Amino acid sequence: MNAIITVVGSDKVGIIAKVTAYLAEHSINIIDISQTILSGNFVMMMMVNLDSSDITIDQLRTEMTNRGNDMEVDINIMSERVFSAMHRV
Repeated sequence: MNAIITVVGSDKVGIIAKVTAYLAEHSINIIDISQTILSGNFVMMMMVNLDSSDITIDQLRTEMTNRGNDMEVDINIMSERVFSAMHRV
C-alpha cells in the first residue's frame, strides 16, 4: 500500500532526518520525495510504500503526528487511493 506524507512548518535543522529515520526503522520505502522552503516555511511531500512495514498506516499516522508535534511541524498521512480520489478533477 502506498501513502502520501506531507510535512509543513517553520524550517529548522533535522526535519528530513527525523522523519526519514523513523520510516527506515519500520521498513517503509520512500518512492518519491519533494521538498522546498517557501518564505522560511519547510514543505515536504513524500510517497511511501508500506508493503514491508512492521506497522499499520494508523500506527504510522499516530507516531508521525506525535513526532510532528515535538518538531513543531504538521505531518499528515493519507493513503494514496484517498489522496488521488480527493485530487481528481
